[in-house]
Amino acid sequence: QVQLVESGGGLVQAGGSLRLSCAASGRTFSSYFMGWFRQAPGKEREFVAAITRSGYITEYADSVKDRFTISRDNAKNTVYLQMNSLKPEDTAVYYCAADPLRIGIPSMRAEDYDYWGPGTQVTVSS
Repeated sequence: QVQLVESGGGLVQAGGSLRLSCAASGRTFSSYFMGWFRQAPGKEREFVAAITRSGYITEYADSVKDRFTISRDNAKNTVYLQMNSLKPEDTAVYYCAADPLRIGIPSMRAEDYDYWGPGTQVTVSS
């Protein structure tokens, strides 16, 4: 079993930055592909970014790929999402997720992730 807890959300003005963190419990964090998803009120959960076990390969949604950066520190059992140039449309609850079985390229499908954090709210004002 893996437990994930997000932190770092909050209120920020458009154009500002936030860094989200996801702390994982367990002994095998380095074995998991990790992803970030987000969900705005009334909308479906959408993919944001994902990273392989080593961090060698990353994937981003087109809407964030030039503004957000996913990274991980396996020694700290933590994955990060650096968010720059934030826009009001980035407002959502952001979820960290773990995919223990993936090989090759990270999945952009929420259904492929087995473990989820409770989420952290990000609000971007105009």
